[in-house]
Amino acid sequence: MEKVRIGIVGTGYIGNVHGNIYARDPRAKITALYDIIPERAAATAKRIGGRVCSSREHLLDSCDAVLVCAPNRTHIEIATAAIDAGKHVFCEKPFALGIEDAALLLERANKSEKLFQVGHSRRFAPVYTKLRSLLMEDAPHSAHIKMNRGELLNPAWTGDVNVTGGFLYETTIHFLDMLRFQFGEISELIAYGSQHEYPEIDEFSVIFKFKNGFHCTFASSADASWLFPFERMEVFCHHRTIVTEEMVRILDCRGIGADFVTHSFHNVSDDIQRGFELEDSAFLDAILNGTEPMVTAFDGFKAVELVESIYESIRTGQPVRFD
Repeated sequence: MEKVRIGIVGTGYIGNVHGNIYARDPRAKITALYDIIPERAAATAKRIGGRVCSSREHLLDSCDAVLVCAPNRTHIEIATAAIDAGKHVFCEKPFALGIEDAALLLERANKSEKLFQVGHSRRFAPVYTKLRSLLMEDAPHSAHIKMNRGELLNPAWTGDVNVTGGFLYETTIHFLDMLRFQFGEISELIAYGSQHEYPEIDEFSVIFKFKNGFHCTFASSADASWLFPFERMEVFCHHRTIVTEEMVRILDCRGIGADFVTHSFHNVSDDIQRGFELEDSAFLDAILNGTEPMVTAFDGFKAVELVESIYESIRTGQPVRFD
């Protein structure tokens, strides 16, 4: 079987996470690496293979699929160049920054004959796939959801809005995508925010209403402590509460008693627990089988739309409604 040649743009933390996984997959071969810091790309190449390229153009000549693992603000430029070069694209979240760039990239991705997958890895985490299967058997009524960070100090760029696009574009966007994945399309939201520790809005409270009647509250803090679980979903069904604790376990309490069942994923590898290994495998599956990726460009666009709608609601003090 001919291997899929993988090129990675950006060999920081997340580029190495994906690179390590593809280096273990017999269906793939790391052939090209590019980073604005050549020494960083060289260190990655030494561990997982691949040629260090002197430019992105050089990389595009040496691969079948491009992993966009560079800083948030560069995603649209790199992904568009890869599309234009006729490559399959895996673009780390966020899909783009701002609704205009997201709409432009969505249009370009839809016109491409190659695959475009967005890196919303939590869709592949066993905790959340298990939650989805439980909710298929028992429709939820409402939920309370949080996703916090302890700080925006380490690494330093997480607190630089010129790099991230804003706090919601960092980890929080994973859970905004998760809302659609678990509960369906959103019809309306209203958001409240405030600024405390950092030079941007760093505290968020949001109420979501869904087209199917489901509703939930959502909170995200950039300056919480690192108290476990940093992310948590409490989902309420008919005399049933299902609770996720990070990507480690689910508690499922049925009936009107206090007994519950625990589904634990603490003993699986970090790459599987956080969804990265299954996400990367799904990208290869889609390329080799000619099927639609499991997280599409449209999914990426919708997550950006939610981020921008939350910021808009905070600015205007008004709800945002979706057609």
